[in-house]
Amino acid sequence: MPLRLSDLLDRPGLHLSLTYEVPPELLARTIEAATVSDLLTPGKWLQGGELLMTIGLLLPMEPDACRAYVRDVAEGGAVCLALGLGHGLPYQEAPEVLVAAAKEAGLPLLTVPDEVPFIAVTKAVFDARAAEQREVLHRAFATQRRLTAAAATSDGLQPMLAEWTAATGVGATVLDPLGRQLAAAEQEPRVPLDQARDLIERVAARGLRGSATSTAGGRQLEVQPLGARRLRGLLLLAGRPDDAARAVVPGLISLLSLELERRHLRDEPERRRRSALLSELLADEDLTADRARDMLASAGLSAERVRAVVVEAAPATGPRGPGGAPSPAVLSEAAAQEMAADLALAMPGGLVRVTAGPSAARGPLIEAVAGEELDIHAVLGRFAPHCPAGIGPATTPEAVRVSLRQAAGLLAVSRTSGAPAEARQSEAARLLLELGDRRTLLGYADTVLGPLDLADNGEELIATLAAWLETGGAWDATSRRLGVHRHTVRNRLDKAMDLTGRRLDDPDDRFDLWLATRIRRGGRAPGGAR
Repeated sequence: MPLRLSDLLDRPGLHLSLTYEVPPELLARTIEAATVSDLLTPGKWLQGGELLMTIGLLLPMEPDACRAYVRDVAEGGAVCLALGLGHGLPYQEAPEVLVAAAKEAGLPLLTVPDEVPFIAVTKAVFDARAAEQREVLHRAFATQRRLTAAAATSDGLQPMLAEWTAATGVGATVLDPLGRQLAAAEQEPRVPLDQARDLIERVAARGLRGSATSTAGGRQLEVQPLGARRLRGLLLLAGRPDDAARAVVPGLISLLSLELERRHLRDEPERRRRSALLSELLADEDLTADRARDMLASAGLSAERVRAVVVEAAPATGPRGPGGAPSPAVLSEAAAQEMAADLALAMPGGLVRVTAGPSAARGPLIEAVAGEELDIHAVLGRFAPHCPAGIGPATTPEAVRVSLRQAAGLLAVSRTSGAPAEARQSEAARLLLELGDRRTLLGYADTVLGPLDLADNGEELIATLAAWLETGGAWDATSRRLGVHRHTVRNRLDKAMDLTGRRLDDPDDRFDLWLATRIRRGGRAPGGAR
């Protein structure tokens, strides 16, 4: 227990006395240390929490000066002031001016009798502080032993949290890297996770590199990362741990991290099964809709439409270590497997596998299948940041191989853009238009459409051509879009073909015209150039 001023007054053999009736809240102050000073301004030499003892050698007797002395002691953080009395000393009793100043400042004033040396008071304070520290260590060791015993159970998360909360009174919750609750043991009232959501996301984004604290509903919240080499989970503490509990927090983090690593290893067979299931799904060229849905359902993925994702794991680099350290390729494979496990955790169904990349310089590829509704960009940003990634279009489960091919084809685009590339309708053309030099593209469009620019009704001809191409050559749909008769559409296109020398039934001409109209629709070059 902390040494309070009232405890020190009750110590036998010290015979300390109060000089005035001190309020109970002042007697409950905790004494951290004891020191002696006869300086007139000792406040700047104090750290706070001290019992300051003096014989009053330089004590001023003028009321204002005495009040200034007492105020300096109080502002320095002293818990109380003690005046030594005795024969041969300046004072045989506490002077009234000092008592009045102490009472006015709210600073307890004690007297130390002649037969008690200051060193006896100092030893009593430090003996009590040492006993307090021994008690803290004893409680910390006892709590640590209970936590270690709980960790030895088959499922140690819940027992460990229960032991922690019972011993410390501080609520504890373990979350996965996405902030989903795995186990909890809290004192009432419970802290809703949404109150700590910002804190959880901030720590999760930093991985194993830091923790954070805040307050919610008048309670202190603290989030600590869990895991050995990668983030496996998060520990949320709700409450303010005392010294004994604080000493155990590192041990709790270590035991919880070991339990999460144990769970990660225990789940490896299931990850391998899901990886094999994905390989089977992608290898079957005659996959039926029912068979594809059954395979996905067996993994817990029941989405009507799915999309494929391909991530290129960055290869490990650096010199080999002593003692036959793994080669960079092996390190890269291990890193890819860890990243794949993280992605499997974040994707409902967990259909993820690691395959060899096109070259050793590029590193392995991580292939996954996820439901259409999953925010795949958020998942990649959390678990595969800065890695090239392609996202295939949403498709039916039996056609997921097509989505995978398109996702793999977008890796080069992702390397160039520095962000995941996603396939949508007309995505290839959009990427071409975005990645190509704007002036070059506009020059190409001018070459194709230049003859129409010179015609009197050139804008009308280009608009009709664009509408016809966008409707896939549907005459009725084009006439409805433009609000003109279909014969008018045909006449305009015939004139456009005469001016450009192109043919609508020629695939190459048709593509050139389509691309040129798309470039024109995308805007103008800087400076007003076309």
